Amino acid sequence: MARAAKRTQEPPRAASGRDTAGSGSGAAADDIIAVVRQIAPTLSRSEQRVATTVLADVDYAVHASNGDLARRAGVSEPTVTRFSRSVGCRGVRELKVRLAQAMAVGRIYLELPPHVGTDLARPALWQSVFREIRGAISAVEQQLHKEDIEKAAEAIANCSRLAAFGIGGGSTIAAIEVEHRFFRLGIAVSHSSDPKLMRMVAATLGRNDVVIAISTTGNAAEVIAAATVARQYGALIIAITKPGSPLAATADIALGLHVAEAPDALKPTASRYALLAAIDLLAAATAYCKPREAQARMRRIKYELMKADGSANDPLGD
Repeated sequence: MARAAKRTQEPPRAASGRDTAGSGSGAAADDIIAVVRQIAPTLSRSEQRVATTVLADVDYAVHASNGDLARRAGVSEPTVTRFSRSVGCRGVRELKVRLAQAMAVGRIYLELPPHVGTDLARPALWQSVFREIRGAISAVEQQLHKEDIEKAAEAIANCSRLAAFGIGGGSTIAAIEVEHRFFRLGIAVSHSSDPKLMRMVAATLGRNDVVIAISTTGNAAEVIAAATVARQYGALIIAITKPGSPLAATADIALGLHVAEAPDALKPTASRYALLAAIDLLAAATAYCKPREAQARMRRIKYELMKADGSANDPLGD
């Protein structure tokens, strides 16, 4: 009787697993790997072994037969089926389909990099981080075209207003950096990363204004939309983005650059260094369009900083 009672309670526990998986956003419930990690501690010991086996090698779990997966986990085949239902799937087949979909992000987000947890981890990490930074900056040097930079710099040097648009991690930082680089040159500049605010700013621009639209992928719909609004009112659009992307196609001047995804998800992507290098190059080229005026404004900034607490050898407000 006790065993029968336990079996009758199994479906509610499985339903509870689905409720837990869907307690956040719908997107979270679609991410089966996140679901398994979240509810694994609430499962029976045998199902926890299945969860551990699945998470240890997702590719194996996708391609292995039910029997092979059960043997690797040290459980019975019905346990694998129960586990599938506990994590919100109708059966093992659906579990495999959803695991395959979750693997679309790439192995670097599922498998730990080599040397993690060993004595080799620190030097390997140190070397690879700096190697990728150098590679990103080198990519900018090789991919950008001198004539495009000069044309963009000339437009910025003579504009009434400059607006920088970018969303997400690296592109938001880059948009902020545009403001920090160009105000020093006496250019009326602002940055926006909120989608609605970008559209609002875009709607105020005109024929003598310039937008720097930033997106590493060139697929940021909000940035493309804001750039399109600004362009329809006459603003010139400079895009720092992936060559051949939708954003590049929207721009009057496309400064194309692309840095491939790093093979280690635990490290920050080096692509933001590429963006910052491009912005530095563009800012310097703009200053060279009006060297006396730019130099006079820099001198005033430096003078005021030295009056406060600086010295002649300190960076200019950095």
